[in-house]
Amino acid sequence: MSLETLKFSVYRWAMGRSAAELLGREGRGRVETRATELLYYLYRKGAWSWVRGGLLRWRLKEAGRRLFVGARAEILFPDHLSVGDNVAIGNDCHLNCLSLEGVRLGHNVRLKQNVWLQVTSHLTEKGKGIAIGDNGYIGPYCILGGGGGITLGRNVTLGASVDLLAENHRFDTTDAPINQQGVSRQGIVVEDDCWIGNKAVILDGVTIGRGSVIGAASVVTRDVPAGSVAAGNPARLVRSRLREEKGA
Repeated sequence: MSLETLKFSVYRWAMGRSAAELLGREGRGRVETRATELLYYLYRKGAWSWVRGGLLRWRLKEAGRRLFVGARAEILFPDHLSVGDNVAIGNDCHLNCLSLEGVRLGHNVRLKQNVWLQVTSHLTEKGKGIAIGDNGYIGPYCILGGGGGITLGRNVTLGASVDLLAENHRFDTTDAPINQQGVSRQGIVVEDDCWIGNKAVILDGVTIGRGSVIGAASVVTRDVPAGSVAAGNPARLVRSRLREEKGA
């Protein structure tokens, strides 16, 4: 076995992913770094996170193999959290998992640093829950407010600082403060294979169809059909990826 093959095998094992998943369409089949740099990377990325995950996993509702938990990550009500295999929760993440249906992170889910995930704000009004499908990527500084329920399908990617807000404040009357009028909840669904660009905001009641792309800094206030590219504030359809495929 050559050194390049050995490095790639070690990297694949450490990441818990298949060669096809790591290579994608453009992969070169090798780790483009020295062996010492690879070991340093794996130590910094995984050693202590793996230890913290091992200490936490027995408190979870359900835990698969290989859980990584970053430094200063805060997980409240861990008995409402279920995780699949090879899940990583980054540094300084905050997860408040108290909810009616719990929080579920599928296989190979990545929550990058400073992700804020909350379902219930007040104990008198529990939120529904959050489910993130296999191979989901939640970029740094994302906010997922799952009071009305958030469901992300498989292979969904959220860029940095994306907000999904499955709840709205009521403001029906001026006779009472807005923060005393309660909330409305409908839920958010993002179907399989979607990419949400940096700093986009997805509001309550929205469904984003399979294979759609949402432009950076967009505000999505209504449903997006499958295979769409949408952008703007409020987000509007730019083009359809499905028509492009048919015309190819």
